Amino acid sequence: MTGSDHAAATDDDAAELIAQLRELAGADPAEVRQVVAEVLAALDRAAGGALRDHLPETIRLDAGLGPAAPARP
Repeated sequence: MTGSDHAAATDDDAAELIAQLRELAGADPAEVRQVVAEVLAALDRAAGGALRDHLPETIRLDAGLGPAAPARP
């Protein structure tokens, strides 16, 4: 798979995920927030806690990830 093929496949996956979230949001926006929070928490765990450092505080707290790691001197 070439780089452009991989990018197209990734774009297709992202478009499908967005479509699924939009469909779910039409049914129950609170449920979508819960699903997104669970996905972000799982991604943060898989990244060893590094994802939370890149999320805005409101999203981080919604996902139950707590504060970002303090900056290292």
